Amino acid sequence: MENQMVKKNKKLWVNILIVTLALAVVAGIYVYKKSEEDKLNNQITAQTDSKNTDIESSSLEISSIDLHKIKSYGLPFVIDFGSDSCIPCKEMAPVLETIHKDFQGKAIVHFVDVWKNTTAANNFPVSVIPTQVFFNTDGTPFVPSDELAQEIEFTMYRSKDTSEHVFTVHQGGVTEEQMRKIFAEMGVE
Repeated sequence: MENQMVKKNKKLWVNILIVTLALAVVAGIYVYKKSEEDKLNNQITAQTDSKNTDIESSSLEISSIDLHKIKSYGLPFVIDFGSDSCIPCKEMAPVLETIHKDFQGKAIVHFVDVWKNTTAANNFPVSVIPTQVFFNTDGTPFVPSDELAQEIEFTMYRSKDTSEHVFTVHQGGVTEEQMRKIFAEMGVE
């Protein structure tokens, strides 16, 4: 009788152990999946925060241009090609600084010193400095209204192969008021 009781107790303990192990495995799988899901959510949040931080804290002065990356932000932008030692560029600097500061998160304003970064303008139609290149929110070249084009001289560049409009450029300095008018036409207030 005692032997049967011991066998029943062992069987009971084995059953309890099996159920406990099964519950531990299920709980372990749940915890693992939850942690992987949290990791993925954190990565997505970090990527979004990084992109927003990129836009918010983007420097006015850059040394190279990743046009694809700038276009991916979905904001209108201007790239000013100039130099810290060029007198018209120095006159333009406060305009760029003010517009850059005022339009954080609404537009992107970059300055490239072409004398320090000699290859930065290679893929752009820059023959004099300062030269500004303007793009819309969707990454297409900005097209000014007739009224604005009468006030500010723009040059439209087309691809030789496809005749597609690829750049809208202004050569020379732009006042803060003119820059604000340009960005207003691009949808920035």
